[in-house]
Amino acid sequence: MMMTDRFTPGRALRLALLTLGAIVFLAPYIFMISTAGKAQSEIFSSSLNLIPQTWSYAENFAKAFGRVSMGGLLLNGVIVCGLILVVQVLVAIPCAYAMAKLSFRAARLMMALVMLGLLVPIHATALPLYVAFDRLSVLNSYFALVAPFSISVFAIFLFLQFFRGIPDDLIHAARLDGMSEAGIVARVVVPNAWPAITAFAIFSVVAHWNDLFWPLIVVTNQAYATPPLGLLYFRAAEAGDDYGALMAATLIITLPLVLAFLLAQKRFVEGITMTGLKG
Repeated sequence: MMMTDRFTPGRALRLALLTLGAIVFLAPYIFMISTAGKAQSEIFSSSLNLIPQTWSYAENFAKAFGRVSMGGLLLNGVIVCGLILVVQVLVAIPCAYAMAKLSFRAARLMMALVMLGLLVPIHATALPLYVAFDRLSVLNSYFALVAPFSISVFAIFLFLQFFRGIPDDLIHAARLDGMSEAGIVARVVVPNAWPAITAFAIFSVVAHWNDLFWPLIVVTNQAYATPPLGLLYFRAAEAGDDYGALMAATLIITLPLVLAFLLAQKRFVEGITMTGLKG
């Protein structure tokens, strides 16, 4: 009976659809890994082989590290994403706690502003921000890369949904013990909010690690280039045609995100699930 339930047509169809979706999702990564190990002549040959005929991984990775400061690109990516994440969390948690657990007249107005902020893309504010940073002479700096993203309305909304699920009795008990609101946030709310913080961290780091639009506007000095912007410099250095080395560089830049997600996968799923159920 168990074998019949396990191999029903419906289950087989779902498994086939999931397998097809996984193949479609992984296809670019498979192509990237394959191309990173091919010689230039093989990449532009008429035949399509996923397994390289002549393994050129060592040569292509050597070009990736030698012709572009790959270590500098990765370091800039870590600094920018880390600063953005820390500032976003420090700003969003108190805001979300106030909206979820404190009573004040402007609560509905703030909620409306948060929802409105979710509708405004960075592209709409790019020009005035660029003009302001140019007049302040802060272009080509970490400040220019970090400042526009220091307030994340998505983080406020996500933490707000999570904090609403924290029992009010727990907050009242902390107040009776003499804790200030700042102490409650630091010692009660944050320790219980790590799943939501981890989930948001994945969203934030992936978005800003892969962001090309804003760095392309405010950075012209290669010393401050982020990983996606560094790939543009890499292609220029390679005259735009050494795709084996370019795919090797792309693989190097993508690998940290994959490892970070795999390490935080359990917390990420838990945070998304709990936030969704408590919304």
